[in-house]
Amino acid sequence: MSLIILDRDGVINHDSDDFIKTPAEWEPIEGSLEAIAKLTFAGYRIVVITNQSGIARGLLDVDTLSRIHSKMRRMVLQLGGKLEAIFYCPHGPDDGCNCRKPLEGAFNELAHRLRIDVKNVPAIGDSLRDLQAAQAVGAKPILVRTGKGEVTLADPECPEDVPVYDNLAIAVDALLESNA
Repeated sequence: MSLIILDRDGVINHDSDDFIKTPAEWEPIEGSLEAIAKLTFAGYRIVVITNQSGIARGLLDVDTLSRIHSKMRRMVLQLGGKLEAIFYCPHGPDDGCNCRKPLEGAFNELAHRLRIDVKNVPAIGDSLRDLQAAQAVGAKPILVRTGKGEVTLADPECPEDVPVYDNLAIAVDALLESNA
């Protein structure tokens, strides 16, 4: 069974500069939930790794984040998909933790908990820090143009060899086609 790692905001759901603070604010990007269901049907284990500094900033609490993730899981499940796990960093950018992307702590925690190697595992994100965290552990970074993707693509630090797709649905179709 193959594994894939997804970022949340800007990949699965619409991002917001004001943070996603309630379940009502969490809205999927068109085709993203169907893409997760396709991955599930194709035998993939799907894990989300997401920075959620809104907790450290006092914009939402862990209980509210759990309700947001419950909504996401429920909507994925309604289409036949399954999210195996959601790893999140609750810290702010200046907290000095190891679990906040671009650092690799959350990827290492995933590897430890699931007893797997994340080397060459596809990791789809929309920000430079998503790509950097994937590269740090030897995963295979993939960029989507949704969310912060266009800004990331214009960043001089954006790796040139990273595959770029318009959105998660197109990235998943390409991934499944290349593995067929």
